[in-house]
Amino acid sequence: MDGEAVQLIGGKEKALSAGDPRPLAERFGRVGEIAVIDLDAALGQGSNANVIRDLLPRARCRVGGGIRSVEAAIEWLDAGADKVILGTAATPEVLSQLPAERVMVALDSFDGEIVTHGWTKGTGDRVEDKLAELRHLCAGFLLTFVEREGRMTGTDPDTLGRYLNAAGDTRVTFAGGISSADEIGRIHALGADAQVGMALYQGDLSVADAVVACLRSDRADGMWPTVVTNRRGQALGLAYSNSESVEATIETGEAHYWSRSRNELWHKGATSGATQAMVSVDLDCDSDTIRFVVEQTGRGFCHEPQTSCFGDFDGIAELERRLHERVASAPEGSYTKRLFDDRELLAAKLMEEAAELVDADERSDIIHEAADVLFFVMTRLAAEGIPLDAIERELDRRSKAVTRRD
Repeated sequence: MDGEAVQLIGGKEKALSAGDPRPLAERFGRVGEIAVIDLDAALGQGSNANVIRDLLPRARCRVGGGIRSVEAAIEWLDAGADKVILGTAATPEVLSQLPAERVMVALDSFDGEIVTHGWTKGTGDRVEDKLAELRHLCAGFLLTFVEREGRMTGTDPDTLGRYLNAAGDTRVTFAGGISSADEIGRIHALGADAQVGMALYQGDLSVADAVVACLRSDRADGMWPTVVTNRRGQALGLAYSNSESVEATIETGEAHYWSRSRNELWHKGATSGATQAMVSVDLDCDSDTIRFVVEQTGRGFCHEPQTSCFGDFDGIAELERRLHERVASAPEGSYTKRLFDDRELLAAKLMEEAAELVDADERSDIIHEAADVLFFVMTRLAAEGIPLDAIERELDRRSKAVTRRD
């Protein structure tokens, strides 16, 4: 609201302002999708579209608030929203024109009655009836208990059970009044998700507590195997985590693990300088294994002089590492140094190799020429200090577009 992250009580009273939403998006986005609701648009009193567009590259976002047409929904999907959240516009006619896997239906209720227009108008419709009607037309439901929103009074287990039964196999996210890690764990165990605001803003619940509440372990020591990867999904190694190391990782933004040999917290790279900036923390399908996606500094994750605990990478990953390393170390007068320093030379080689790729007919020639093109593209990226995963993220963003070029 008004460009700031806010928390309302009952959809009316502004309880607090959390300020600039950008750092919040980056922080909360490490542990899952974040819900970004344009309250001004929902209330018909303005728009926060420019702010929300700035959040989309920072985190996986579900965008809602004031989306009342197919065109408006598609515009947000094209902009890079993982999903759109539709409320009053969530009719069978509208939903049938949108990709179901990218749509969530928001059912805001007060004592079981669905309310609309920023929670100000009753409809007479019951939540369970709408769940049954729309469950085959969307990827999930966002169910907000307005009477509990911002009041941290917890949820009613019987109500959750009824709504989950009515939703069938469609995923449900519950919101409104969730105030403890235990409650998040119970909702997760039911096969649903929890959306939390006030408890996080006020510091009554930490992000780490919320993550840990969803984990389980069948190990005697209670720890969780932790697969460590880079942004491209390449495995750097395997470590182990407990609640203390998960909390340190999320709060500091740098990877921490639990050392089984020393029985103490291990801040990766604290002595070697090969730290890991945290990108995301994910749970596997059984919630008994963690994945840390990190940006590795230094030589690599392993204590040996290699990229990963399984050896050095090869292919494009190794080419990228070598080229970025050579930006600072290529000898004067070498061909690589000339390519880095002479943009016209690099541009000419790119054009030449691209033309040769276009003209190639034989499979072996296509492979050879494509390798040349990739080499010079990677050289350009290295010269500008751009990692390849930035290009991959841009391609991912484009893949989310619903509107396609002719």
